[in-house]
Amino acid sequence: MKLLPVDEARSRMLAEIAPLAAETVPLAQAIGRVLAHDVAAVRDQPPFDASAMDGWAVRSGDCPGTLRIVGESAAGHGFEGAVGAGEAVRIFTGAALPADCDAIVIQEDAARDGQGVRVPAVDAGTFVRPAGGDFVAGAVLAAKGTRIDPWRLSLAASAGRAEVAVARRPRVALLSTGEEIVEAPAKPGRFQIYDSGVPALAAMIEGWGGVPVRVRPVRDELEAVVTALKGADGDLVVTVGGASVGDHDLVRAAGEALGLALRVESVNVRPGKPTFFGVLGDGRRLLGLPGNPASAFVCAEMFLRPILAAYQGAPTEPVTIAARLAQPLPANGSREHWMRARLAYADGEVTVAPYRDQDSSLVSVFAASDALLRRLAGAQAAEAGAVVEVLPLIRA
Repeated sequence: MKLLPVDEARSRMLAEIAPLAAETVPLAQAIGRVLAHDVAAVRDQPPFDASAMDGWAVRSGDCPGTLRIVGESAAGHGFEGAVGAGEAVRIFTGAALPADCDAIVIQEDAARDGQGVRVPAVDAGTFVRPAGGDFVAGAVLAAKGTRIDPWRLSLAASAGRAEVAVARRPRVALLSTGEEIVEAPAKPGRFQIYDSGVPALAAMIEGWGGVPVRVRPVRDELEAVVTALKGADGDLVVTVGGASVGDHDLVRAAGEALGLALRVESVNVRPGKPTFFGVLGDGRRLLGLPGNPASAFVCAEMFLRPILAAYQGAPTEPVTIAARLAQPLPANGSREHWMRARLAYADGEVTVAPYRDQDSSLVSVFAASDALLRRLAGAQAAEAGAVVEVLPLIRA
């Protein structure tokens, strides 16, 4: 099988993914969804000059002095009268600045005396939030392809949006194979293990904006795998296990029976070399992940996450950072290696320490990790303190 570099394998996969259709949802249901259209402001924010503090709205040219109080402006209830020479209006934070005023004297600097208030000198614009100071009508507040988080939701709400157009969530059919796999709470046999890969991948898919559709695990029989693949309902089918070329690895053969056209046969990566990708005869995309949990999880970060982003019209490139090695590393072999690692932050610098045991079956090591350290194929030995590329793992 042809081994492709990680970046080329990802590019080939993404070339087969088209963004899904848009749908309109209430803003309150848009968290985690990706915008299908720009969100633009329909008016200025704030829509009027507003006070940034509790105090007194004044005409700066009248200060200092004792001014006559002629009214009050509160949030939602502005003062609509005229403010003449030598007059002031009591005002509260967020309230509209009266049309004739140009400054705020904060209440700590003023002294009220009956119907008058003594104020110091103040410059025009003091403690005034100008109309449009946050954004102006027509400004794009969130661009197409942006994933909605609580802060962007707040921004859209401040622009008066009750609903937004977002990409449909991709449906991902998850299928695990292998006689050794059993789902909890079933009791495993002597030579069986619990399925730790599919539950975690389902959670990843949910967190990355997809809809996981669990398919019951199937035994290592070609007909059973073909039947399961044929009935897997999703935009994308993800298999876990059976991706290699051993006697019990049947997913490729089952895919071929359903018209699979491979785009990626194998990837020059550790862990995860057996990973493959192709298009089934009915147009569904198929991503085959290795059965070992760490291999499946690494390749999910490398390939599944970008694929789901592409379906939603979001950026697909993994976002890596630079970090300094906390310990030396030997030269790397012929396969690109993504090592499970731990980050540390001190004195404004990020350091990374890979775990000593990188066995692809160790779920406990992945659970303790918060980053993947990238070692390119053929990389030279690196000393402690060397700068390396790291992919932080986003934890809930």
